[in-house]
Amino acid sequence: MTDTVETPPTPFGRNPRHFGIDPSDPWPDDVPMDQDDTHWRYEGDPKGARKAERRIAAAWTVTMLASVGLAVVYVDGANNVLAGLCWGLAFGGLGVGMLLWARDLMPGHDVIASRGHHNVSSEADRVAVAESLGRGLDPMARRPFLFKMLGAVGGVFGIAIAFPIASLGPRPHRNLYKTAWGKGVRAVTQDGTPVKPSDLPYNGILTVFPETNIHDALAPTLLINLGNLDNETPPERVGWNIPIDGKTGIIAVSKICTHAGCPASLYNVVTHQLVCPCHYSTFDVLQICKPIFGPAPRGLPQLPLAVDAQGYIVSQADYSSAGGGPVGPGFWNRG
Repeated sequence: MTDTVETPPTPFGRNPRHFGIDPSDPWPDDVPMDQDDTHWRYEGDPKGARKAERRIAAAWTVTMLASVGLAVVYVDGANNVLAGLCWGLAFGGLGVGMLLWARDLMPGHDVIASRGHHNVSSEADRVAVAESLGRGLDPMARRPFLFKMLGAVGGVFGIAIAFPIASLGPRPHRNLYKTAWGKGVRAVTQDGTPVKPSDLPYNGILTVFPETNIHDALAPTLLINLGNLDNETPPERVGWNIPIDGKTGIIAVSKICTHAGCPASLYNVVTHQLVCPCHYSTFDVLQICKPIFGPAPRGLPQLPLAVDAQGYIVSQADYSSAGGGPVGPGFWNRG
């Protein structure tokens, strides 16, 4: 007679792979047989489940009201205190509702599973894991009221979030690539006085602005008189300076540091270097303001200069890629 080994009974008639146990394996001693991983707090208590739904709905109602309040605050003038309060209530109500749903209406207690074999998981084990993860969707699908409520909350909350985003202002598009400099625009001082080459002595430095818009935040420019010194001029920038005695003479570079936008205006007349006082980025003026120290990622852009019929210094064009532009921190021209 051949002995037969009986397969141990399956608890509750369920697939024992829910606890990592293969049907062909004996039931392990360290896994209780009376576990039920589908149990939830108000199972068998419809009234309690309904009350739980109402508590969740109340929390999400707070979120919707706070979202409406946030929109009103922004339209009315964006009071920071009230806006912060609305933000807190909106996120708090949403979070509390999610926590109550997980605690009261979802399976959420600990169970003990088998550690199984310490080798590559079999196909059956992988299927069992997928089944165990999918079981959490069933109790959610049984709550159409909460799903509808969550959809309404998401819609109102999403609209409310759009108000702070809109308050950031219009997209810059290509505006950060342009300044008020252009063909024939005179360089003037802060009080609007036009500048002639003779106004700038050797080793002199002067901050100038475009006459058409002296308040352009991107336009502050440094005129530097290098006199008869030679500098390294790339071929594409030949003719951008105002020569003196056949030498370099006056050049113009952006005053805005390419690291963090500070004014790079400390000029060392001995080494002919410009230093930004914020983070000590240093630019070699004789090498067209190439960065030689500090965090600046690129040189100061150069503005092409000329002299008009009345003898005043003017720009030939705006800052451009040929001159190392656009002005300002280096990230402005990355994509």
